[in-house]
Amino acid sequence: MTMLAALLSQAEGQGADLITLRALIEEATEAGAARALASIGLHDERAGADIVELRELIQGWRDAKRSALAAVVTWAIRAAVAALLVAIAARLGMTDLIHR
Repeated sequence: MTMLAALLSQAEGQGADLITLRALIEEATEAGAARALASIGLHDERAGADIVELRELIQGWRDAKRSALAAVVTWAIRAAVAALLVAIAARLGMTDLIHR
């Protein structure tokens, strides 16, 4: 923003009207934003709904990843506890109970 302020000051110093310069900047930024949105397909009236849908899809993906990770951790803990119980049983000489 400091570069823009410096350019505005310079143009004003050379006789340009500050109101005209600000209007020119505003038009240029709006045109640039419209061009950027059009280039990614978000230039029509459905753009808002598309963004909402994309956010829902991303949130669904994040929830699925979180759920899958929680399931893997849960199963890993269960397997570790089961292995620990088998090791304790073997250490206590209770392997004959396992063979039944």
